[in-house]
Amino acid sequence: MRAALVDEKGRVLLRRSVPTPAEADVPASLTDLIATVAAERGHGAASHAVVGLPGAVDYGAGRLLWAPHLPAQWPDLLSADGLTEHLGLPVGIANDADLAAVGEAWFGAGAASHAVGYLTISTGIGAGVVHGGRLVRGPRSLAEVGHTVVDWRAWLEGAPSTLEELGSGSSVARRAREAGLGELGAREVQASAVAGEPRAVAIWQEAIAACAAGVSNLVMSFYPSTVVIGGGMGRQDEFFGPLRELVLQRPGHYPADLTIVRSTLGDDAGLSGAAAWAGATSWP
Repeated sequence: MRAALVDEKGRVLLRRSVPTPAEADVPASLTDLIATVAAERGHGAASHAVVGLPGAVDYGAGRLLWAPHLPAQWPDLLSADGLTEHLGLPVGIANDADLAAVGEAWFGAGAASHAVGYLTISTGIGAGVVHGGRLVRGPRSLAEVGHTVVDWRAWLEGAPSTLEELGSGSSVARRAREAGLGELGAREVQASAVAGEPRAVAIWQEAIAACAAGVSNLVMSFYPSTVVIGGGMGRQDEFFGPLRELVLQRPGHYPADLTIVRSTLGDDAGLSGAAAWAGATSWP
């Protein structure tokens, strides 16, 4: 978990981080982290807070709907009203990929583009879309590309079939176990693939192919002219380069000016996005 003080130009002035607890009845560690950063006075008082969460968000109600990578109790406890009361600051709730998309569109790799799609490829896969500086959303978060089906045959059989299940760091680790490579994380599988281990090469290439299909689906669903790839796995040279090449070499009714670029803000994309959240969403 990261919290930061950010100025109106998206610059991170102060950053703090702590591990996300595996189990907790109340997300006190999150609110304590925010409160600690907000209390820092060296850069002036915080005016508001925006909390990016890895799951579907009900923007109308200001609450998290579900989040597969957070403790099961948290969604019912994370609401804008509850956090506002606890912290004594106006608090907005955001899908973390939406927040990062705003950051990249306003201050990062998509700043020169009118229409930006953002895809983060890491433990999970999330996406957000910004047109004309405004986040594309309804009452709930949209562009949930990570949970779209990219293998309909597997989907019919109840097997892993979504983009996240086939292209994320978690899926790479799962497939490494299934292939008899042991308890390897995505970085270890990447290193083995670079070294030429056949099973690791196959896993890595199939993850790239799944994510290339996901990028194509993102483009055809929202028609951005710039797609920004972020996330710890997606930004790697051995992943980003082949992914970009595979998408652009495939025939498709893409925008004539489509570009696929790497995130320039990296892990700070969501933190910077908080500075533009009000302008991108009419909040508060």
